[in-house]
Amino acid sequence: MPAIRISALPARLVRLVEDLRRKEDRLALVLSLVIGALVGLVVVAFILLTGRLTALMYPAGGAGWRRIVVPTLGSLITGYLLYKYFPLARGSGIPQTRAALFIHDGRISLRSVMGKFLCCVISLATGIPLGREGPSVYIGSGLASVIARRLGLSRAQTRALIPVGGAAALTAAFNTPIAAVLFSLEEIIGDLHAPVLGSIVLASGASWMVLHLVLHDTPLFHVPGYHLVSPAELGAYVVLGIVGGLSSVAFVKLLLWLRARFAKMPRASQWIQPVAGGLTVGILGFFVPQILGVGYDQVERVLNGDVVLKVVVTLAVLKIIATSVAYASGNAGGIFGPSLFIGSMVGATVGSVAHLLFPAATAGPGAYALVGMGTAFAGIIRTPLTSVIMIFEVTRDYTIIVPLMISNLIAFYISQKLQKEPIYQALARQDGLHLPTSSSRTHSAVPLVSSAARDVPEALAPEMTIGVAAERVKDSSLESWPVADELGLVGMVRTRHIAHALDQGKLDMTIERLMQIARRSDGDKAVALPHVHNDQPLSRALARMRENGHKVLPVVSRANARIMLGVVTFGDILKEFGVDNAEELDYRDHPDLGT
Repeated sequence: MPAIRISALPARLVRLVEDLRRKEDRLALVLSLVIGALVGLVVVAFILLTGRLTALMYPAGGAGWRRIVVPTLGSLITGYLLYKYFPLARGSGIPQTRAALFIHDGRISLRSVMGKFLCCVISLATGIPLGREGPSVYIGSGLASVIARRLGLSRAQTRALIPVGGAAALTAAFNTPIAAVLFSLEEIIGDLHAPVLGSIVLASGASWMVLHLVLHDTPLFHVPGYHLVSPAELGAYVVLGIVGGLSSVAFVKLLLWLRARFAKMPRASQWIQPVAGGLTVGILGFFVPQILGVGYDQVERVLNGDVVLKVVVTLAVLKIIATSVAYASGNAGGIFGPSLFIGSMVGATVGSVAHLLFPAATAGPGAYALVGMGTAFAGIIRTPLTSVIMIFEVTRDYTIIVPLMISNLIAFYISQKLQKEPIYQALARQDGLHLPTSSSRTHSAVPLVSSAARDVPEALAPEMTIGVAAERVKDSSLESWPVADELGLVGMVRTRHIAHALDQGKLDMTIERLMQIARRSDGDKAVALPHVHNDQPLSRALARMRENGHKVLPVVSRANARIMLGVVTFGDILKEFGVDNAEELDYRDHPDLGT
């Protein structure tokens, strides 16, 4: 009898899964809990393994040469692994997670997840000054993706589980369940009202329970109870917001500039590029060991008032340099942790000066270090709501929340003004990914470009002559025609320009030459390649048409703007909105259509 029960168990499990699949609400509930618990266990293992290996790499009383050799060798090993086996494991993982959500239908391979885990453990354990939180988000989202696809879920269901796994991972990495939920909504999805909110909360809660069962209820930092000494002290926090905002912009610009320089190097050198970061970190770490690793122990000392002005200034500057070079050269790791380190040192610097000048009216430097962490996070990551809640959760200190909000808001504003593109969006763009911003995403009721797009016409080649091109487009109603080379789309040429060149007898002129002449005559409008994406609203396509004067726009891939998926015309857009006789209208006579 027991054997019969055991043999019947798989069939019962199959029936249970099929029943859950038919009832999506129950399936989402169960999967959220399972993913949350599993991701929590994996991230806890990631934390423990990294800590144990770090202790082996840097034993107490170890020789100083280790601080140069270990990060250099670590970056050499991870550089080879990243180049040869795990190319998607470079960097933090947040842009790759968003790319999986918005471009790849939620697909993250198990190979990439394992590569991110392995390479980040080696990188962080050897002292590379990057964080574990961003990689944890990618690992958690990847596990959610793998589970969803193994269960045969739809693409929509798989995509919905990406932020669920990410929130669970960030909860375990930072011990911040509320901030993890907000980050998933604010940064990964870009919508605080996303319908997957319930699933994200459940997964975050399950991960938090696993974390506490294994590592117990311990905040990331132990901080004394700071408070606002006097209302006049708010002026010092305003200064902190300004300094923190400028420091954040300096860090982001340096990182992006260095990354662009490394990207221009030959592709064959990618395996050795991380060594530049490892060696730089090693040399700096030989003289100032505190910059090695993420440095949370140093942050806690500063938060508790162990501050020497010269030291914290040095650490802030060197950490910005070391993290920028390490990340830009292609080492595996995130920028969450370094942003908190940089912020705490900047805050301690401002606090030390303020307390030196006004000792009776200001708190100690530790209070400013605490606020500085949130200030830098808001300026670098650009998630102001998450930064406020995160600092509260990692310290369990609510008494200084108002100064934190003031400084965060100022840093966020300065960062927006001086660095127009948020860091994760800029990193994705450098990788050739065109991810949607929160302002560009719309609700499903709004018509999208995909609803009006038509098939891709046969593109003209740049070297094609006017005579051949005129024959190709003579029977077409398209006002503009795509031009593409062997690498993909290079621009749009107006059919009237082709006809005009034909009338002038320039049969042997090439399309490339014609486009150059058109660019000079059209001015700035023709410089940028006009395009739209399938998931953008039709109103965006109309606005683009008004900006550049084309009535035909290529619809391109977010993964590569040179890959054309279709075209959308002015007439097709009007028909999608139910406007009759669209061909008789001209958007120049109706400027309100472009808004």
